[in-house]
Amino acid sequence: MRIVIAGGHGQIALRLERLLSAAGHEPAGLIRNPAQADDLRAAGAEPIVLDLESATVEMVAAVLQDADAAVFAAGAGPGSGVGRKDSVDRGAAVLFADAAERAGVRRYIVVSSMGADSTHPGDEVFDAYLRAKGAADDDVRAREALDWTILRPGMLTNDAGTGLVRLEASTGRGPISRDDVAATLSELLDTPATAGLTLELISGSTPVSVAVKDVAGN
Repeated sequence: MRIVIAGGHGQIALRLERLLSAAGHEPAGLIRNPAQADDLRAAGAEPIVLDLESATVEMVAAVLQDADAAVFAAGAGPGSGVGRKDSVDRGAAVLFADAAERAGVRRYIVVSSMGADSTHPGDEVFDAYLRAKGAADDDVRAREALDWTILRPGMLTNDAGTGLVRLEASTGRGPISRDDVAATLSELLDTPATAGLTLELISGSTPVSVAVKDVAGN
């Protein structure tokens, strides 16, 4: 499969690109900074320089034209303010979904956040982040033209992945390694029966492949 990933230089995205490439897929990652292109190539992914904050739907749809699936893994990142939480974590997510629909890419996976809620109260930057993620999730869930899956990881760590997770509609709070998030995303891409599900992910005791099959009803 050709899989286009928004936020292609993110820590989870780079891990996912390595997994997809190793499995024989053709990952491509959207990046804002051309200097990051070599990192994507090293991960086995095609770099595509395109800024989702300034791109049009037509521009994004053009790079999605031949894709079999799309993954939104972009984020404004630490240190960004309230404005960019809205323009990236909500605005770019909606744009990417619009472009996927226009390009006819049905399989669409979102890397969201545990606690994402468009009505989340509070005035801190993290509160704005959770509202932006929640609004983006709401937008995707309303789209009948997309076979969407929303993944909401717990507290992200850089620990080595164990391959053992807890993946459910509601897991409760907990940590999860970025390695295991990427492994779960890869498995979700191979499991179209998870379309229409919003899932929380934390470390657990179930192998990733089994956990995904369980939520898919297989």
